[in-house]
Amino acid sequence: MARVKLTNVQKVYDKNVIAVNDFNLDIKDKEFVVFVGPSGCGKSTTLRMIAGLEEISGGTIEIDGVVVNDLQPKDRDIAMVFQNYALYPHLSVFENIAFPLRIQKMPQDEIFKRVTNAAEILGITDYLNRKPRALSGGQRQRVAIGRAMVRDSKVFLMDEPLSNLDAKLRNQMRAEIILLRQKINTTFVYVTHDQTEAMTLGDRIVIMKDGLIQQVGTPDEVFDMPKNLFVAEFIGAPKMNTFETDLIREGNEYYVKPFGAKIKVDGSKGEELKKADIKPAKVILGVRPEHILLGHEGDPDSIECTVQVNEMMGSELHLHVLTKDNTSLIVRVPTVNLTHEQRDAMVNGHKIYITFAGKVMHFFDKETKNNLLY
Repeated sequence: MARVKLTNVQKVYDKNVIAVNDFNLDIKDKEFVVFVGPSGCGKSTTLRMIAGLEEISGGTIEIDGVVVNDLQPKDRDIAMVFQNYALYPHLSVFENIAFPLRIQKMPQDEIFKRVTNAAEILGITDYLNRKPRALSGGQRQRVAIGRAMVRDSKVFLMDEPLSNLDAKLRNQMRAEIILLRQKINTTFVYVTHDQTEAMTLGDRIVIMKDGLIQQVGTPDEVFDMPKNLFVAEFIGAPKMNTFETDLIREGNEYYVKPFGAKIKVDGSKGEELKKADIKPAKVILGVRPEHILLGHEGDPDSIECTVQVNEMMGSELHLHVLTKDNTSLIVRVPTVNLTHEQRDAMVNGHKIYITFAGKVMHFFDKETKNNLLY
């Protein structure tokens, strides 16, 4: 059992600088939870408080029902992987991985068994006699993970472990962490500023801003039902398009009127607006780039735009377009079904027409920035 519970946790530095404020979270046994947010949001500070590397200013942290506020890191039965690997340059890979076990004065045969088992899982058996300087960044990170693995701890903490790797290695290591989680099956708390890592790794995601939790949910929940404008714009790549527009109601139907067009809010989103009895108002409308569709000149639901930038991404185009009133939008267009004429029309300076998929729009209060439906 490795449940981690944080209740009203705070971290206040000198001069009343609040790094983390009223943090409440119950992490289940064997759950993979990801803290994500921009730099300075308090995610790493929260992780370090769980580890015991930062004193807490208020609240309680429990591991397996035991309050650990005053326990030293070595007494919390946690393992931590740092961003900068923190390997000993003069020790071999074997000895780096074995180091915490030697501190515990574990028998040599048990050390050998644990180190070789971890090395096999991580695919670094051939490097056990090398020094860290002879390894690539990805290999060094595997060694750091191996050193944490051999401790057989209740909780596995990872602080931006992939941020020093290039894009290709990050993708590879992300997949390896997913496989590792399946093999060691313990409780993970993972910190990242990369929302792609958060979405692919986490059972639940904790989105933070300015020391406060903005939303906790599964990847599907935070993507499909963002609680506020910050979450909506932070999750998703490219980020959600947001702008002010009118939400109107005609009879039993809702419409939005962006940039001179009139687009029906249909499907489940229209039903949700009716059920909540949302009043017509000026709102902030959110539309993800993949939910913008190609329209046709003259259609009442189509918006005339000028292509500013065309980014070819292989299976799709990322179009940066400008509406007649100079609002910038990003459109993701799959290339598989495009005709040659359509592709030719999507070059810089050309006009195109777009519309929005009404069933996946998001509506935010203009003042509070909260989602009107969730």
